[in-house]
This record gives sequence, C-alpha cells and structure tokens, in this order.
Amino acid sequence: IHTDGACSGNPGPGGWGVLLRTRVRSGDGMTDTIHERELCGGALSTTNNRMELLAAIEGLQALSRPCAVAVYTDSEYVRKGISEWLPKWKASGWRTAARKPVKNEDLWRRLEEAAARHRIDWHWVKGHAGHPENERADALANRGLDDLLAAGSSPERAAT
Repeated sequence: IHTDGACSGNPGPGGWGVLLRTRVRSGDGMTDTIHERELCGGALSTTNNRMELLAAIEGLQALSRPCAVAVYTDSEYVRKGISEWLPKWKASGWRTAARKPVKNEDLWRRLEEAAARHRIDWHWVKGHAGHPENERADALANRGLDDLLAAGSSPERAAT
C-alpha cells in the first residue's frame, strides 16, 4: 500500500490517495500477476496530517481479508505515530509527553483498529523525490482534492 495526503492550506481543503498493489502467484509458481487499485477522496476542512492518516486508514480498510502488508508513506508523523508513539499515548490516557491531548485522536484510533487485523511493515519514503509509487499516491491525493473542489460540496470517497 502506498499512501499520501495533500492539503491546500493547512487547514484547508484536502485530499488523500492510495495505490494498492497485490502480487498474485500462479498455481505453478512460475509467473506473477500484479493487480492494482487506486483510491482517493477528500475533505473540505482538514489538515495535511489528517489526510495522511486517512490515506493509511482507507488503504488498510480496502483489504478484504487479514494479510501481511507493507505500507509506504512519506509521512513520518504516520509512521512514527503508529510504530512508536501510539502505545505511549494510550498508556498516558491519550496525552502527549507534554501532557497535552493527542491531535487527531479520532483518526489514530481508526488507524489502530484498521491495522489490528493485519501484519504490517511500515516504511517511510522521501516525498517528491521521484519514488514512482509515492508520486502516484501523491497524484491520487491531489485528484481527491481536485474532485472535491470541482464538486463544490461535501466529499464522498472515490475509487477507480
């Protein structure tokens, strides 16, 4: 799963994008078939971090069964949050080290729930650095934003 979020202003209208790629082995184990699915959507009033989180949530929720999955994000906020910070936040009653409420707690809870049924390896990739799948996820996030702005109304999730 390759994910990205985009925001026009922060806060402002935003979009999220997901590239799902599945490798299916043939019965004889000699050939692989690659299946891809693209998802995107947006929100009228949001932040970049919320869109990054929502991309990861939507990508994981799109999986039809529990599986081993690699998630690639250009957001250290998402990768470190789910891998390092979340257990500490939960242990401290959803408070940061500075004893302030965790921002985006609602989405962190949703991400934790979506991730719980899978075995996930979280990976960070540098954004806007020519990584082909990250560039596609970025384009999808921008499409989600563009579709939202073109519609001029409340967003709905779009999948292609």
